[in-house]
Amino acid sequence: MPDTPVRTAAPVCGAGAALPAAPDLLRTALADARSPRVPELAPYAPERPFPWNAPVTAGEPGAVIDLDRVLRLSLAAPVGTPGRLRPVPSAGALHPVRAHLLLGQGCSLPPGRYAYDPRTHRAHLRGPAPDGIPPGALVVLTVAASRTVAHYGHRAWPLLLLDTGHAAAALALAGATRADVLVSLDADGSLLSAAAGLPDAPDWQNIWPGTEPELPLAAVRLTPPGGPADAEPPLSAWAALPRASAPTPQPGADTTPPRELTAVRHLLHHIAEEPGWPGGTWHPASRPGEATDRALETRRSAPPDDLKRPPGKELLARILATARSVRPDGPDWTVAVGGATPALYAAAPGRPGLGVRAVGDARPTLAHWAAGQQWIATSGAVLLAHGCPEDASRATVRGSHLVAGYAAGAAQAHATALGLRSRPIGSWQQADLGAALGDTPGRHWTVHGLALGAPPTTPATPATNAPPSATPPTASAAPAAPSGEEERP
Repeated sequence: MPDTPVRTAAPVCGAGAALPAAPDLLRTALADARSPRVPELAPYAPERPFPWNAPVTAGEPGAVIDLDRVLRLSLAAPVGTPGRLRPVPSAGALHPVRAHLLLGQGCSLPPGRYAYDPRTHRAHLRGPAPDGIPPGALVVLTVAASRTVAHYGHRAWPLLLLDTGHAAAALALAGATRADVLVSLDADGSLLSAAAGLPDAPDWQNIWPGTEPELPLAAVRLTPPGGPADAEPPLSAWAALPRASAPTPQPGADTTPPRELTAVRHLLHHIAEEPGWPGGTWHPASRPGEATDRALETRRSAPPDDLKRPPGKELLARILATARSVRPDGPDWTVAVGGATPALYAAAPGRPGLGVRAVGDARPTLAHWAAGQQWIATSGAVLLAHGCPEDASRATVRGSHLVAGYAAGAAQAHATALGLRSRPIGSWQQADLGAALGDTPGRHWTVHGLALGAPPTTPATPATNAPPSATPPTASAAPAAPSGEEERP
């Protein structure tokens, strides 16, 4: 692996080229995001104020689903970290994901549609709930793409998908101990928009001029324990309501967007179209037993200097198992380990533990692939999601990235509970892991990564083995995190 020659990137469109026709749109965008082309410099895009400002509704104490707790552990901005919202940042800590709450009975807020503001930890009422809606909460996750595109250009759209997966995992992990949780990463985007009371993406700026479009990509459902397990999530009932209240217009939000922002919005809308199965598939979610509320509160992206000690093989096997268990149809997983005898490992077939895939140090190659982030070459281990062929369908592209983000979020929470340090890695160029290992080129591209390191040895933390051969009140305080240049090209 370390001696793998650099493969020639697929041809890409230049910055001034015309948008490709619909059948070629996805393949061209995927090749471009994976190419070595560096994003053009763009003016800094400041964060706009939260666009919904309806009155805050008083909570209902004693409810089965405590939204204060769920949102505080998942999406709320920690006190004392003004530049960082969630514990796990999006690319550059830009946090494009927003949450719209669709609530029935049994929640700590009255039934209705709400927009959640993570900075104030408040839910703003946007409209009523349908009659006869079942108990529980539906959370529709959308992305506002402008700041991420300004920062990352043509590399932005995979990062938006990955960050949505992380947000879905955070919600599922926070809710899974006190509610039954289902997650959909493939529901039709237009149905999700209508359920959340939002315009469809292509119509947004005509209906709500002066506001920034949001593109829905995933949904999480929380229901009281013991409810009917086979009940269909009521997206259609919510979608039948009139559109909910509009966000506040903001100067500059309706100006003609740059070409790359238009292309990203068009692409994400295209990827999220599922007219043949609009309700999507819903998978039950749980969280590793070790991942307590305290682990969810304290997980953070660690500084690179804290990631240099390889975790023990047994711990890596447990974290790899967590990532692989999220969805059987998701990407494959491999872990690159440093130390005295570096190697690539995968899950051992038919038994617990790890099996050697290749001997040698892959970390320098991974650092080159990950936008040249040289700290990766000295990290203890890197968990890798890979798959998503260059000719993948839109459903595969959407699913590969959302599941990879979701699984990495679950793996990071588990790693935190086991005392390990971690840091997600989202941006990858020319990262054809399959070709580097001698497989058919173009079939197993690196989609996401999670760097892992054992903590420094202290009297309270025994050294691990060396690696073998190859809403509610304001969120509670949390440890400060490093500022957010996660994947700067």
